[in-house]
Amino acid sequence: MRALLILVPLLLANADIPPQIRTMLDAAIAGGNPSEVAIVEKYARNAAPDSADAISALADSWRHEREEKRLAQIRNAGPLQLWTGNAEIGGYLTTGNTENIGVTGALNLTRESLDWRHKLRLAADYQESLGLVSRERYVAAYEPNYKFSDRGYVYGAAQYESDRFLGYDTRISASLGAGYSAIKAPGATLNLELGPAYRRTDFTDSSHESAFAARGSLDFGWKLSNAISLTQAASAYVQQYNSTVTGTTALNAKLIGPLAAKISYSVQYESMPPIGRVGTDTTSRASLVYSF
Repeated sequence: MRALLILVPLLLANADIPPQIRTMLDAAIAGGNPSEVAIVEKYARNAAPDSADAISALADSWRHEREEKRLAQIRNAGPLQLWTGNAEIGGYLTTGNTENIGVTGALNLTRESLDWRHKLRLAADYQESLGLVSRERYVAAYEPNYKFSDRGYVYGAAQYESDRFLGYDTRISASLGAGYSAIKAPGATLNLELGPAYRRTDFTDSSHESAFAARGSLDFGWKLSNAISLTQAASAYVQQYNSTVTGTTALNAKLIGPLAAKISYSVQYESMPPIGRVGTDTTSRASLVYSF
């Protein structure tokens, strides 16, 4: 039956198609852009209605072959392949515990396979004023996702943070839970996650805190145009003592090739900060992003 389903479109594709139409279709297929193939297919069907089935069969055959090659490439890829991501560097203006300008850098990597998705993030903020360090924040996070359906997945999350200006030398968080892709469209995505977590915090006053928490996160992306996109990421660790809520809103605008400009606004709230610290820090950033 499967062989028959593949054979029928091929037979239709070899039916008579006007030479000019076939030339346009072949050129679009050679370009390898699915959107262009779909547009040419649409107008070709209108221009040659008697050959509409053969035109669609030719386009479908190409799409099927392209998808088979893509799946084979993913199955045969090694652990160092299929990684995509971006690197950014820029400046920022902070309010809250510190009010300075400085530099920021981040590296975001994602590996998408058939059943697994791996996400890695490294970020650093550093500032010196008159030879004194006034801001120093480091973050390293890793999250594997196992996709058990088209929209549902199980996630694990591990994160290391250091920000002595927020009152802690190190904070390690680990979580395991469920995720769901509520919106999964070419122009918009929305991923929601919820699960239990464990956190250990080493404060700058040499005290320690270990506690179980509930973790929730939201990751939203909206493509406003071919050049401009909006993202919103938020997460919360809710526990008996100090709970943490973070959120980042960013606007990306493509410049030239893989380069883009990015402006973002981040908020971090600590419900019970150490004595002498304020509970809310905000950071406004402007940076250049290189995608690969």
